[in-house]
Amino acid sequence: MRIRPRQELLEIWRAIAQYSVRDTDDSTSDKGWVWDGREGRNSISDAEQLLCIMLPATQVEPFGLDQPDDTADDILRALRRMGDAVEIPRMLIKVIGEYFDRYTDSDGTPVFSGASYFDTSRPESEPTEEQLSLDIVDSYAMSVRLALAVVGFLRVLRNVVRSTAMRLDIDRLEDLASKRLSAAMVGMLRSFTVSTFEAGSEEGMALIRTANQAGIPERKVVTELRRALRQTMAAFREMTIGSGQSTEELEYPNKLFECGWSWGIVKDAPTIETTEKVGQQVDGVATDKPYLYFTVIAVDAIEDLFSERTRILNLLNEEQQRLSRALQLRWELTRAYWATVAMFGDGQRWPLEDIPWRTTDEVESDYLSLLVTSLVVHDLVPRRGSDAELARVGLVLTELGNRGRITRRPFADDDSALRLHLPGVSFDLLGSESRGGPQLAWLATDFAPLLLQRTVRIAGLINDTDRRASLLELADRVWDHLADRRFDAGPARSLWDQPADVFPQLPARHQLPSWYYTVRVVLGVVGTARVLFSNPLRSPGLTDFALELLSEAEHLFDQELLSRPVEFNEKMRATFTTISAQLRRARDIVQDRPGTATALATDVLRGIDALAVARGDVERTD
Repeated sequence: MRIRPRQELLEIWRAIAQYSVRDTDDSTSDKGWVWDGREGRNSISDAEQLLCIMLPATQVEPFGLDQPDDTADDILRALRRMGDAVEIPRMLIKVIGEYFDRYTDSDGTPVFSGASYFDTSRPESEPTEEQLSLDIVDSYAMSVRLALAVVGFLRVLRNVVRSTAMRLDIDRLEDLASKRLSAAMVGMLRSFTVSTFEAGSEEGMALIRTANQAGIPERKVVTELRRALRQTMAAFREMTIGSGQSTEELEYPNKLFECGWSWGIVKDAPTIETTEKVGQQVDGVATDKPYLYFTVIAVDAIEDLFSERTRILNLLNEEQQRLSRALQLRWELTRAYWATVAMFGDGQRWPLEDIPWRTTDEVESDYLSLLVTSLVVHDLVPRRGSDAELARVGLVLTELGNRGRITRRPFADDDSALRLHLPGVSFDLLGSESRGGPQLAWLATDFAPLLLQRTVRIAGLINDTDRRASLLELADRVWDHLADRRFDAGPARSLWDQPADVFPQLPARHQLPSWYYTVRVVLGVVGTARVLFSNPLRSPGLTDFALELLSEAEHLFDQELLSRPVEFNEKMRATFTTISAQLRRARDIVQDRPGTATALATDVLRGIDALAVARGDVERTD
């Protein structure tokens, strides 16, 4: 791959430190943290800024900052504005504490509002303060990721800290992080929805048209779709807490449904009984229908709750584990539902391949196709989808890269595809108008970084070397596109996003970085690092070849031992010891790294042949 995750993450960290760490105006040596982002401060943007550092520090092992003695020199050079190996964790504790304090109300309730990230459907009308304070799923999701990263960071750091004062700061910060995590989990449980509708309704007919790629009778589509989703419908009975529990209507054979997350707490969502101190559980106003964008955001975050790192470090207490299990059930049902619909049919064209995706409210966009692809990827990961399925998803991603003008040049004149990047795809937040003012909207501009994330994840799953190489090539081309969108000058240098550098047709140029965009690029680079840290693909043919070479090498080595005197000289003993070690190593790794095992076996065969030739020369001389 052309993308080099270590170098890119170091460059991003260096840019963040240069932008965010400023000397204070007072006489102390303390340094201040600059929170400014393109859209101003809010609970999401500030979390995204912190996650640009905390995600690599907690998900990419060589980038850990929680054991100062082990911090690599190149990391210290990148973050030198934050101090040395000891001062960096201190500053992170201070800054993260500032975040938790700012986004906690006076009564102790964590704040999850969208604030300055909210757009309006009527630009001439200003939203009310009450609207700006509405909770949104994006904030819940980012808070889950941030809180898990912070708690894990503090758990490891506590083991090496000796200062009593710093231990007290760690304890306080962990308590705040845990409280915010619990509140975010409760909010996500109250934002989940199952929307049911008649097969003959507008929503039902739209879903049937999407699923019916073979042109079969509509009644048969309904029957087969319900049959394919029967396990999902049965599992809804297991939901006992949160919203989305009224699913009795699904018993009727003419009912269809969608499930996922609305944009915020669903109207009339019940409160969650919990022993965690999550503060006040506010009334919901969001429409009782899922949004693909917020569903993907929620699914990505929930996956962190049951990751290997979360389990190993025991980051969740008993009550949080209960909430996590409830969210995991919804995670499983949601990915299963969307994957079933997206790949519905008997081997013909999938609905996912009928680009662009059309929602049940008749909205269609290439961005929606990318979101559905994200949910399909989430479904293929745990069930280890076949190479054929993964390859078909990969072709969809390739097509989306073309249509999104990432791997193809845009039209010189007005190109509608550029609206995916600026101003982005807008989603009306139905129900927000109930708090006075205009209906709010949400802008999504992350088409390119989301494409990178899904491409590298599919590439990491596929076993066919040619198909994987093709996907990695696509990932490289997406990265080239993203690299060209970095700021190349000014305080935000090496951060994102300056789309006009790639698309000169776009008039807008920015001065401040977008943490919304930058953190999503970081997620793509972190995902790439995970793929590169995994074992290389194993070719069955190469494995068989390596085993045959190894068998011959071991046999010839045994022959050489048999033909030699029992007493070796020192040089011969060292040679035989080296050969024996190489054979053991090759045997140990032959299943995971057959190419390396082949190289070791070849080296052993070459050495044994040299010994045999030397022995033959000696025998002829005698």
